[in-house]
Amino acid sequence: MEILAEYGHLGLFFASFLAATILPFSSEVVLGVLLSHDFSPYVMVFVATTGNVLGSAVNYGLGILGSQILLNKLFGISSLEIEKAETRFKKYGIFSLLFAWVPIIGDPLTVAAGILKINFTVFLILVTIGKFLRYVFVAWAVLAI
Repeated sequence: MEILAEYGHLGLFFASFLAATILPFSSEVVLGVLLSHDFSPYVMVFVATTGNVLGSAVNYGLGILGSQILLNKLFGISSLEIEKAETRFKKYGIFSLLFAWVPIIGDPLTVAAGILKINFTVFLILVTIGKFLRYVFVAWAVLAI
């Protein structure tokens, strides 16, 4: 992941995008490395948030277009994970998308949003708020150390 940091803004964008998809990846490490090299925290939070939200939008698209076979076999999202995410939506509503950044539950939530055909504008707003706040917190924590 530190290799991606060598690519600066582009590396952070790519790491953040991958971290939001169903691939296990940690963009926080790349963000921390760049912040420790005096990159602008404002720009870095913007880049990380943008990449992460776009990755979640891919998950949303997979939910709309993907069959269970595609989601299960190709991307490793089990039917059980999707069912749990759908249950969270039914219990907590669309505001559960504010937690799309949470490891393990976040990716299935964004896929379930696509399956349930949640309004895409509402999806983008809620996911962006949650992911932005996460990166602000990470940047603050790195800079406070």
